[in-house]
Order: sequence, then C-alpha cells, then structure tokens
Amino acid sequence: MEHDDILRVATYNIHKGVQGIGPARRLEIHNLGLAVEQLDADIVCLQEVRKLHRREQAYFQRWPELPQADFLAPEGYEAVYRTNAVTKHGEHGNALLSRWPVLGHQHEDMSDHRFEQRGLLHVEVDVHGRPLHVIVVHLGLIPGSRIRQIAQLQRFIEREVPGGAPVVVAGDFNDWGLQVKRMLAGFGMHEFDAPRTFTYPARLPLAQLDHVYARGLTPLSLHVPRGRIWWRMSDHLPLIAEFRL
Repeated sequence: MEHDDILRVATYNIHKGVQGIGPARRLEIHNLGLAVEQLDADIVCLQEVRKLHRREQAYFQRWPELPQADFLAPEGYEAVYRTNAVTKHGEHGNALLSRWPVLGHQHEDMSDHRFEQRGLLHVEVDVHGRPLHVIVVHLGLIPGSRIRQIAQLQRFIEREVPGGAPVVVAGDFNDWGLQVKRMLAGFGMHEFDAPRTFTYPARLPLAQLDHVYARGLTPLSLHVPRGRIWWRMSDHLPLIAEFRL
C-alpha cells in the first residue's frame, strides 16, 4: 500500500539487543530484527545499538556477525550508525534505518558530564526527490543535562538544517515531565497529541520517554504497538508516528 504523501517514522530503544541480567539474560537481537520489519516504517530511529561487544559476543553463541544496525536493517533499507559511548568491552550509539536513499549523515557529541556519553545522529534522506532531515537523540538522565542538550539541539538545527527543510527529531528523551516538550515547541517542533502513548517500562508502561517531533510536516497519528512479543525484547516499547509530507 503506497501512500506517497505519508511518512511513517518509528523510534525504538533496543537495550543493546539483550534483555535480563546475569546468567538469565537473553539475546533478543534476532526477535528485534523481525520486529523492526513489522514496524513497516520508512525511517526507524534506534537507540542503545551495539556496533560490537567482545564479552557478549563470547557469551552468546548466536551473536550476529554484523554490527547490530546492519543486522536489523530490513532488506532494501540503508543503515547509518554512529557511536555515542565507548565502554570497556565495546561501544553503542544511535542508528537510523531508511527506506529512502541516504544523502549524508553526521554526529555531534552531546555529553553533558563525564558519567554519560551521549550524542545525536543527523541523517539527510531523499524522500521522493525532497530532502528530509532526521535527528536521532538519546538524552541524559539528569533534568539539567536534558535542558542543555535541547538547547544544543536547537543550535544544531539552526546551523545544519536549512530554514524551510522538514526536520524530524526522534529518540529516547528520558523525560518524565513536560519541560522538554515546551522547549521543543519554542522552536517549532511538535508531536501528534495522542492519549496514553506510554513506552516505558515496556511491561507496564507508565511514561512516554520516547518521542517523534517534527517541523514542516503535519503530524497525523502516534501509536505504541502492544503485546507480550514487544515487552520481552526491550525495556522500552517502540513508538510509531505518521506525518503528511
């Protein structure tokens, strides 16, 4: 079913493809691959994506050969991954999977203090011959950090995105309140207002930590897929937004 004027964007924090802790932990990356395909989104924004992790690779027999972003990309999609955090055994960051051709991408460090390595991933895609800018974020756990990161995001958009171009900002905002939403509205970024689109924690969602905001697009809908298949794979549920181009 082709709707040339509808853009479908999903955002999903995949918890590094592993659920649980210690010896009880499960490798969920294979299930996540099927799930990402089911989202049937034009653009999939992912957080907590691993490029490599030597310890987990040794622990799990079925650890994929490919970096997670490439492994999760459905057939015909382009995958873009950039590192946010380097850890003792590997690294993780944000990724974007696109059904449309990727024109270019860049990364900006958003780390606010030395205990949290954060970043934004900016990808420009070609949607029916028109450029669309998508920014994938994973904001900090401390309220003050998030406020500074949103201010940094605003400066980034002013500097890197042409004034008239449509822009989507999606990801894990780690925000339980309304301050980030208000700040984003202050520079023209809006999200479809839907009731109870809670994404966290996956098993019994109490808050919407994940968001898809846009400027220059008309928000049409926002929904969260439900069911046991989803809450087994990550501590977050995915969020799907539709826009009119």
